[in-house]
Amino acid sequence: MSILKLAKAIVLVLLATGLAQFGHASQIVVGQVTPLSGPEASQGRAYAAGMQLVFNAINNSGGVNGHTFALVSKDDAGRPEATLTLTRQILSDDRPMVFAGFVGTQGVAEIVSSGILQKEKVAMVGYRSAEADSDAPLLYNVRASFGDELNKITEHLGTIGVNSLAVLHEAGPRAAKQIAAIEEAARKHNSNVVARASYEAGTTRVSDAVDTLVKARPQAILLVTTGAAGARFIEQYRANGGSAQIFVYSGADMERVAKQISEERLSFVSTVMRGVAIAQVVPNPYDNSILAKELNRARLKDGAVKLPVSYVMMEGYIAAKVIVEAVRRQGQRPTRDGMAAALDGINYLNLGGYAVGFKPGVRNGSKFVELTIISDTGKVRQ
Repeated sequence: MSILKLAKAIVLVLLATGLAQFGHASQIVVGQVTPLSGPEASQGRAYAAGMQLVFNAINNSGGVNGHTFALVSKDDAGRPEATLTLTRQILSDDRPMVFAGFVGTQGVAEIVSSGILQKEKVAMVGYRSAEADSDAPLLYNVRASFGDELNKITEHLGTIGVNSLAVLHEAGPRAAKQIAAIEEAARKHNSNVVARASYEAGTTRVSDAVDTLVKARPQAILLVTTGAAGARFIEQYRANGGSAQIFVYSGADMERVAKQISEERLSFVSTVMRGVAIAQVVPNPYDNSILAKELNRARLKDGAVKLPVSYVMMEGYIAAKVIVEAVRRQGQRPTRDGMAAALDGINYLNLGGYAVGFKPGVRNGSKFVELTIISDTGKVRQ
């Protein structure tokens, strides 16, 4: 064979190899159904923004194994009855490889009880829910469980000598399990749930709950609510003479509520919201940790994401990094089945001081929980 023919043959082989590799490359669709309008829109948008920061950076650098990422978000406006419908729509129209960033206890519960994740073999990575049952198939979270939050809060209550606790929660089919989990956690730390009150899902109608809990006179109240309903309760409860210390579970996004109120009514924050304790399940996005610095640099560099940094954005950022890692581990041909297998294989992923890991039967990827306090200027302090 002449040198010219040999060179042509080599070029053809290289081209064929390159085309084959290009043929394996694909766009990884990540599906999200979340509130993008309504009272909890800030949560869905911030979670999506955190994920988009990661995906934009990855796509701009050439992808992972040649694969790029596209986030498809649908707005359920915080209505659980819309969550499953829109999930089915994304499955039909966009064929996602993975779901992420769902927000809302009732909506997530609808997805789990429908069995759609198992039927379609699609994993969900990252969601915000006060779900007592977090071991459902194909459900992976990048944060501590609701039970871990309860343990942290009730342990703190025991430390400061609080033995009477009341609970405000959203009414719905999951409420009984939530209450049972709270009562169990309280008993472990020598406290008792002395009163319970609820409000209608999707509303901020908390007047009856205020009356109930003012009369009960507990030392502390735990809010398992949306941010809007929680803020309305705190305002009315304080106005009616309620003096219990307030604790809020992480999914309420009380950080955003406090910021918004402080911009409009600073005096209200300084007299009513000050001292409210919030459970946080991801690292502080405002400190000097490696992950916080990375998130802030990514936001400044991206330019397309205009939302301010927040704890919810940090959670979305973490979820996207876990998804990218699961795709990376699959090589040239990622699949839905492969996503679940890759996630199960992530037993320790250090994301700059925050580690995520899964194992069979344990799909809450972290145990990290810390309590923060709202200051008299509406800022969240450790």
